[in-house]
Amino acid sequence: MSQRLKLIVAYDGAPFAGWQSQSHGNTVQDHLERAFQKIAGSPVRVHGAGRTDAGVHALGQCAHVDVPNDRLAPARWLAAVNSLLVPQLRIQRCQRVTKDFHARFSATGKVYRYRICSASVLPPLEYGRVWHCLSPLDLNVMRLAAAKFVGRHDFAGFAANRGHAEGDTIRTVHSLVIRRRGCLWTIEFEGDGFLYKMVRLV
Repeated sequence: MSQRLKLIVAYDGAPFAGWQSQSHGNTVQDHLERAFQKIAGSPVRVHGAGRTDAGVHALGQCAHVDVPNDRLAPARWLAAVNSLLVPQLRIQRCQRVTKDFHARFSATGKVYRYRICSASVLPPLEYGRVWHCLSPLDLNVMRLAAAKFVGRHDFAGFAANRGHAEGDTIRTVHSLVIRRRGCLWTIEFEGDGFLYKMVRLV
């Protein structure tokens, strides 16, 4: 009998071409599916709560997978799959869920975090993890602008063109918080969902 597993996945996005499976096979989804297939002995599909672009990191992305049998406990699946993954990708938590759970459609919210370094010299350990911005930033102005996006709005103007019209472009942004600590800035979006590249364009 098959079982559905809920996964919480973390990864350094630098070596991957995003989440969604592609023909070259170097995406987060591709790596996870190959590892699960080696253990399950048959192809499996890993469903993510959302798609991330190339180079985007994840601290806790939700996913689920249906494995063809229930002989292994979730903790065994976690250990076995992690042993086959590259070090930049790990399943942090794994648990059994009912078949009506879906990583995408059961999601209640998503959080995107952008980091900016405003120092004249970029600290080496922040390379690839922040946007190095030499222009001065005004915290008050940024917070005033951010407040305009909070709430339920039509974000059609902030959706990247994928060659076809988006269906429903109404989204709710629960919060948009901007923080500064020294030269490091954090911009955090929390909402019920986001259009394609919407957060980047905002």
